[in-house]
Amino acid sequence: MSLALDLPRLETTLRLPAQDELQNLLQGLLQPTARIDSKYFYDDRGCALFTNICRLDEYYPTRTEAQIFSDYREAISAQLPDAPQWVDLGCGDCSKTQQWLNAVQPARVIGVDIAGEFLHSSMAAVARENPDIECVGVVCDFTQQLELEHVLAERPGHPPVFFYPGSSIGNFEPRDAMRFLRRIRAHCGEHGRLLIGADLLKPRDILEAAYDDASGVTAAFNLNILNVVNRELDADFQPELFRHHVRFDEAHRRIEMQLVARERHSVRLARHTRRYFGAGEHIVTEYSHKYSVDEFRALLAASGMRCSHYWTDPQNWFGVFLAEPA
Repeated sequence: MSLALDLPRLETTLRLPAQDELQNLLQGLLQPTARIDSKYFYDDRGCALFTNICRLDEYYPTRTEAQIFSDYREAISAQLPDAPQWVDLGCGDCSKTQQWLNAVQPARVIGVDIAGEFLHSSMAAVARENPDIECVGVVCDFTQQLELEHVLAERPGHPPVFFYPGSSIGNFEPRDAMRFLRRIRAHCGEHGRLLIGADLLKPRDILEAAYDDASGVTAAFNLNILNVVNRELDADFQPELFRHHVRFDEAHRRIEMQLVARERHSVRLARHTRRYFGAGEHIVTEYSHKYSVDEFRALLAASGMRCSHYWTDPQNWFGVFLAEPA
């Protein structure tokens, strides 16, 4: 058998960087407060750095969620349909999915990520370690569109379980989060499920430390987004002229991650466009909204889903929600 046949199938629904996508990126950088969509974090280097972030002591979401999963894996699995199609949204290195395969016994694993090469290597690792499970990778910007109907339809009788751990739902503005959850709901059919993690409100010092680790991994991750923008827009950002900064916005109940200009300088953003950054001026690169349990249940309900089960840790720092079509 050829090596190509041994590798998992890889599809793409990712639309090539269209002019409107690049125009949105450019316009975000030209706003009075410049903004870069957090999806641009995840080139191959960004994915690798985020994997390292998840191992940091300060980054409690991964550790806390992992403990909830470990404590309640059997109870959670018992609430899932038999032999589902396990759909890992933003699967990264697939390490979280690997921990569920024995308990869930999925008919197949569908990994969805925006970074194609990273996804292919991750799915290949899952396939090697689990030769009896079909593995499919889908390169997709699922924050903008989710187009998995044709893939899911290949295995009728095996409903999907959408797996979205790690509190990434907090990166969406609440209204955008609702739209995203509605797209998942549209794929669930009658028997699909959503297993999702959400970061809960807690003291400011704990929140800010999680996004500003002492070893500087999160800073490197944040600064790397400028390299991505350079490639996309043929820009000339110099990452060394910016520093990583984090603040918790009490009014909007969210972490705000920024890149702050160290000195006044200009950046070419496109062939005929420049932007001047004053010393101390910042670019917003990420929001991470924090929820109460009731707020997140209400968000699910507004998206057409019902929270059937909920699990948390002893400190109530993190929530794992299982939702079904309402």
